[in-house]
Amino acid sequence: MYSPPAEPADQQRMRRAFAQSAGLVNATVTGPEVWGWYGRTLSSRVEHPDRGDCWLRLLSAPRDRAAGKIWEGNRKAAALFDGHVHKPFLYDTVESTKDGYTYRAELHQYVDEPTCSPSPVLRTRLALPASWWDSLRTDLEYVSGTATDRVAVRQEWVDRSVPRFLGTPSPRITAWATAHGDLHMANLTASPYLLDWEGFGLAPAGYDAAMLLAYCLLLPDVAQRVRDSFPILGTAPGRVAQIIVVTELLQSASRGDHPELVPALQDLITDLT
Repeated sequence: MYSPPAEPADQQRMRRAFAQSAGLVNATVTGPEVWGWYGRTLSSRVEHPDRGDCWLRLLSAPRDRAAGKIWEGNRKAAALFDGHVHKPFLYDTVESTKDGYTYRAELHQYVDEPTCSPSPVLRTRLALPASWWDSLRTDLEYVSGTATDRVAVRQEWVDRSVPRFLGTPSPRITAWATAHGDLHMANLTASPYLLDWEGFGLAPAGYDAAMLLAYCLLLPDVAQRVRDSFPILGTAPGRVAQIIVVTELLQSASRGDHPELVPALQDLITDLT
């Protein structure tokens, strides 16, 4: 989905660290490399002598920044949600530091099925059964009812960003719930498994549904299916969640991410306001 780091030296550094990390968890690389957002992560299918096929994910950060929400996200999500919702189990983590960088390697359960989309922005129509939507809704209900001290969205950010990107006063978040934090079809599979939990935390109620809706806006029939599956989107808290998600994605678009989604996001805001 994403590309390697722009600097060849960073690519080589990550590849060396990945090979070392595979050795630390006693795994053999068996699949092609998969780069994360701006080359911040490197992953691949691996073979483990006890676990069989697994997914090894390497996260990198400068040594003085190897902490915080994203760094700890998958580990803390595993403690709360493994075995309770459809997510890959986290089997092991190891850390290492070299040349000013810290690396966290995570050995996950391998999910042998494709994601519903290669990109967060859905561009291809999906024929998903009602059971798929029921499973997703059940899992998100469990997540939303799970207590956490992690925060995915902050009112302070909303107060700064909504006036800047929407030109309207910021809404007040009055209903909070735990959210996956990055829900789109590239993080969902046919089961559906929910992938990529590093950003989970407290967010406006309905945030996950609003995020999924926003990324599906280019296909109105799928967007309507999201609305039908998550009635909270038609409530006052759901409206607040949508305003916040649109603000986030417009901010992201201002940095060059998914500019093709901007007209649909602007249309959604017109409907909401």
